[in-house]
Amino acid sequence: MDYKKSNAPTNTVTQNIMDLCEDTGNIYESVAVIAKRANQISSDLKSEISKKLQEFASTNDNLDEVFENREQIEISRFYEKMPKPTLIATQEFRDGKIYYRNPAKDNEEEDY
Repeated sequence: MDYKKSNAPTNTVTQNIMDLCEDTGNIYESVAVIAKRANQISSDLKSEISKKLQEFASTNDNLDEVFENREQIEISRFYEKMPKPTLIATQEFRDGKIYYRNPAKDNEEEDY
């Protein structure tokens, strides 16, 4: 998914708890789903920025020479201005874009 085109807010927004627990019926389960998705997004973004910044890594181990690269700074600023992974995950959850299931509930339904 392209996180750059996300319509998630860039700052913190107070959420209505009853809206978040509407799909799962349990606020703790909703928070767990959002947290797991936020971890996935975070690792995706981390690997993406690492690949982009790897191009600028110097093979020189000399600490005296530190080059300031304008492109590297711009890439870092772009990722800093993006919404945080938790905000993206919360927006995806509210929009119904996250698939989740609870194996414990699935087993309970089979027992009946």
